[in-house]
Amino acid sequence: MTVPAGTLPRHIADPAMPRAVPRSSGIAGWVGALRGWRRLGLAWMAGAIGAGAMPPYGVLPALVLSLCVAVWLMDGALAARGTAARTRLGFLIGWAWGFGYLTAGLWWLGSAFLVEADEFLWALPLGVIGLPFGLGLFYGAGFSVAGLLWGRGPARLAAFAFGLAGAEWLRGHVLTGFPWNTLGMALGQNLWVMQAAAFIGLYGLTVLAVLLCTAPATLADPATIRSRVSPTVAACLVLAGLAYAGAERLHATDAPVAGVRLRLVQPNLPQDAKFRPENRDDIVDRYIELSERPATGGEPEPTHIVWPESAFPFLIQRDPDARARIAAGLQGKRILLTGAARADEPLPGERPRITNAIMVIEPDGTITDTYDKVHLVPFGEYLPGVLDGLLRAVGLRQFVAVPGGFTAGSPTSQRMLTVPGLPPVVATICYEAIFPGAIRPAGPPAEGAKPPGLILNVTNDGWFGDTPGPRQHLAQARMRAVEEGLPLVRDANTGISAVIDPHGRIVAETPVGEETILDTDLPSPLREMPPYARYGDGVFAVMLMACFGGALAGRRAA
Repeated sequence: MTVPAGTLPRHIADPAMPRAVPRSSGIAGWVGALRGWRRLGLAWMAGAIGAGAMPPYGVLPALVLSLCVAVWLMDGALAARGTAARTRLGFLIGWAWGFGYLTAGLWWLGSAFLVEADEFLWALPLGVIGLPFGLGLFYGAGFSVAGLLWGRGPARLAAFAFGLAGAEWLRGHVLTGFPWNTLGMALGQNLWVMQAAAFIGLYGLTVLAVLLCTAPATLADPATIRSRVSPTVAACLVLAGLAYAGAERLHATDAPVAGVRLRLVQPNLPQDAKFRPENRDDIVDRYIELSERPATGGEPEPTHIVWPESAFPFLIQRDPDARARIAAGLQGKRILLTGAARADEPLPGERPRITNAIMVIEPDGTITDTYDKVHLVPFGEYLPGVLDGLLRAVGLRQFVAVPGGFTAGSPTSQRMLTVPGLPPVVATICYEAIFPGAIRPAGPPAEGAKPPGLILNVTNDGWFGDTPGPRQHLAQARMRAVEEGLPLVRDANTGISAVIDPHGRIVAETPVGEETILDTDLPSPLREMPPYARYGDGVFAVMLMACFGGALAGRRAA
């Protein structure tokens, strides 16, 4: 029998054309039918809604709605399309979605441009709009890859998880990386569900977040009731299982480290002109006064004092008088761990190399150990690459007013600090604590070396005021405690300062925007390293490949 030309469906007439995804009805059909700017506008709005699942809001259904809309947009855009069209349309939808997600999640970055508005206000759109605009390219790439694997039914959710989780991993590593508000954080705010990070890490949680949150999209599929409902039922069961297993894991508790009493000093110093070298005496006096306050309620006196990042607007290592005043404040028996700028002795004719550091200061004022920050903040602590000379030529600089910017510490340099009276300390400064898998020192431990006993994170969130920024920063640092099985001691200029146990439970914390101190015991680390601390993102790679295989299998079966 001869069939007249033009009467065959396109995917049969042209074997290279992918099979069309059947059109859904109702809201899913309406979303899939959008074209042009309406499609991209809804993608942007859906991404912005998804940011509601991030700290401090933690509304997981916001990400469910956001990602389901993204799936329906992809369904409509990719139906009966060839490879080139799938790549282009998937990229545009993903870029618009990511642009909206990051704009809504990172708007608070604008606060930093207002601290010295006379110098930086002009650049506010670059931070609030330009950064999300550029980082949206990662999501565009992820959606584009997912589009190439797109098929029918639940298998397309695996394609989406492969593309989107892979994009999030790249965002956390390319060009020094910026894994802020990674999608896995949507599952990382519930204490029970958070425990899964000890096994699969933040990026593994990202795979789960995409799979679980997109499952309800199949409820609108033109398929049998069982096919439509099964992914959502499975997602609910997985989420319940994670919560149950996490709750069981939280039953384990250990006594705090004996003989250690911490005092975290939160001075709430402003970032404006008051934090200047000419105010050095007032600043040191403020720290000392807070450090000398007597313990309340019959609690033990502190054995170790912690001051935040860049505590001084001068080089404490070159100021013996200031160190003598600090030693007097330590009362001859307390150890100080403090953030501070540090300078190497320069070669003749060269500018000093200044690093953002943590110093260990003994009761007599002697500096006995230091850590130099490795992962600097682009534009905050230095001007990257070719932009450095170009921007300085027109009189611009990074936010932190250090001539020439900070110099990064060597990636191979020590991260462990030796502090009398404490177990070995893993040092992190500011946003170094948001990078999964980058906490413990790289390489095998030295022979006979003790394992780390805590993560110390000193930071300065004063640039961002009372916005979601400090709360997001704390939430991401908290995840490192769970991944590494170590307590986290976090001291901020203003906050949130906190002590967190190795299961992610907040033992004590301070409010944002207050001058205060926090006295607390030091929780013990886990007796055994969690799987993530041992194997890193290996499990995530397996999960990613499983999604890839599932997407391919589903596409071939369609």
